[in-house]
Amino acid sequence: MSILLTEATETVSMVPMIIMYVVIFGAFFYFALYRPQKKEQKKMNAMLSTLEIGDCILTNSGFYGIVIDITEDTVIVEFGNNKNCRIPMQKSAIAQVEKAED
Repeated sequence: MSILLTEATETVSMVPMIIMYVVIFGAFFYFALYRPQKKEQKKMNAMLSTLEIGDCILTNSGFYGIVIDITEDTVIVEFGNNKNCRIPMQKSAIAQVEKAED
């Protein structure tokens, strides 16, 4: 009978410890993975919301170009000195924006 009581008290005392580990791991994943990703996403959305025609951009593939036209989710970018090289691309392909100087 005393063996059953000992096992029951050990099981009850482990429950708070398990809950504590779940909370610790949850907090770790929030601060190490989720929160930095959200901050980066906010920064990217702010950069894309200030995008204007004439801005110089750097694409994710490493090409520099000038924004010619902007729609909701795409931009038309002119690459190089050739005025015929205009390529439509998604806004998500833009890595960096440099504002046009007046």
